[in-house]
Amino acid sequence: MKSLRKISTVQLYMMWKNLATSLLLLIVMMTLSKLMPPIFTPLAALACAAVLYTSLYNHRKSESSACLLIPYVFFICLLCYAFTTIVLNLLELWGVMRFPAEFVFFSRPFVPSLLLNPLCFVCISVMYFRRKKLMVCKDCNLSTSNNSAQNRIGIIFEYESYLQLRNMMLLFGLLSVTIWIYFLVFYIKINANARDWYLFTWLTVIAFLLDEVYFLFRYYNLYLDLKENDEIISEQEIDDMGAQTYVRYYVICENNIYVDSHAVEDYSAYKEVIDTPFQTKRSVNGMTADEVKRIITQMTGIVDGELRFFFGRKNPTMPNSSLLRYFYFIKPLPDGMCPALRTEGEWMDYAEIQRIYSNNPGKLASMSVFDTTRLATIILTEKIFDENGFRKNRLKSYNPTFSLIDVHKSKLNFQEDKWIHISLFNSDTPFFRLKRWWRKITGKSSQKHKIWQ
Repeated sequence: MKSLRKISTVQLYMMWKNLATSLLLLIVMMTLSKLMPPIFTPLAALACAAVLYTSLYNHRKSESSACLLIPYVFFICLLCYAFTTIVLNLLELWGVMRFPAEFVFFSRPFVPSLLLNPLCFVCISVMYFRRKKLMVCKDCNLSTSNNSAQNRIGIIFEYESYLQLRNMMLLFGLLSVTIWIYFLVFYIKINANARDWYLFTWLTVIAFLLDEVYFLFRYYNLYLDLKENDEIISEQEIDDMGAQTYVRYYVICENNIYVDSHAVEDYSAYKEVIDTPFQTKRSVNGMTADEVKRIITQMTGIVDGELRFFFGRKNPTMPNSSLLRYFYFIKPLPDGMCPALRTEGEWMDYAEIQRIYSNNPGKLASMSVFDTTRLATIILTEKIFDENGFRKNRLKSYNPTFSLIDVHKSKLNFQEDKWIHISLFNSDTPFFRLKRWWRKITGKSSQKHKIWQ
């Protein structure tokens, strides 16, 4: 399944493009604030925010695999700047508070960077520390959640987006300190000269451009490293590849699962992990249940097992490729032992798998970790909460467990994301009833998240 882990050149480009577009819009806003009457600065900020919102919307509609965290963060920054500027000037206009002329857009000199840089620093810092809870990240994990399991792009998205946020925090922090020190110590509040405007406006613009160039070289070097390791796939190769269907089987006997304790992941040739040995690939678009059953029968030598669909997703990198997971339940022998299978491996008690998953998940294959997470999340959430997100048992200390016997008996649809949504938003969420009511008012509760099928 090595091809599933490959990274598209477009995905690397989009990581840089999203950041570059966001910074470019800030440059546009700063430039317009210098060329146009200052009163239009909030409108310019709102217009740039509208461009980012349109970009976010188009990305989600196109089902493209791209990290939207940076555009989302800058969208919030522009909104905060626009509304903060408007509020401050209304307070000035109504005589509630008095501000220096550099903060008032009714007259010149109006200096946007005095507010823009500190506000961006604060917004990005809040977003960084709340990054695990942001809805844009949760939606991405749900819609393209098999990225991190199938290839490295999910890991790269996560690492690089957080690196970009830290870089932006440092950038706006340094710009804020520099500009405010100059404003408080060196700036003569009589008439802004060329040096003043260089510090207040063009220094910020130059810093943004240099940051774009830095990340351009960073991602070009990343591209060269990935290409050298044969982890890059071009758009031409994707078009020429044709349809491919990958299948993973989890063979189960009572509470035991058949595994290969010496499996090797494609991208880590020297690390042994625990994984299912039953994997196959067919150059077709989808497979019939009979064909899936025939393959696992040949692999195991067991003909009377029960095949059950787990879940499947299309690969966002290669839309013509899909990965399907199946359970294959086998009856134990009359003496209670699990039967020997044709494929090399061993039976392992699922309690041991759960212990490894909790304490040292690095010993498990990354795709097994992802599949186990999905399985456990759905089963445990259904045990704890009802379909409306309320606890079935009011004792918050109630901590249920599950076994593969529960999986065999379960009638849950593991393909649906319903219970995963409930695990993210339920009665344990602060102000759950209020947020639930608001979602009903705004219609968010009725929105369906996309599933790669």
